[in-house]
Amino acid sequence: MNLERIHQIILAPVISEKSTTAADLANQVVFEVLIDATKPEIRQAVEHQFNVTVEDVQVVNVRGKMKRFGRSPGKRRNWKKAYVRLAEGQDIDFMGAGA
Repeated sequence: MNLERIHQIILAPVISEKSTTAADLANQVVFEVLIDATKPEIRQAVEHQFNVTVEDVQVVNVRGKMKRFGRSPGKRRNWKKAYVRLAEGQDIDFMGAGA
């Protein structure tokens, strides 16, 4: 897989109450990823960008909600999120508290 594709797979970390609980209980980190990303691609991207060891990857296709925009109905976009379980003792610090 080329290096450019690896850098495009991870779009953003998902910071929510559920993802914080997953991080505390199961040593998992949650990312928003490209809709066409596969589990091996996600594993390789996380290992390359954050220098950690990945044990397992689980993906969820999140369907966009139906919403109203004024008088007309609309739909939010579909997206994919990945639950990445890190090896024991590994951690990704998004807040930069190491300084």
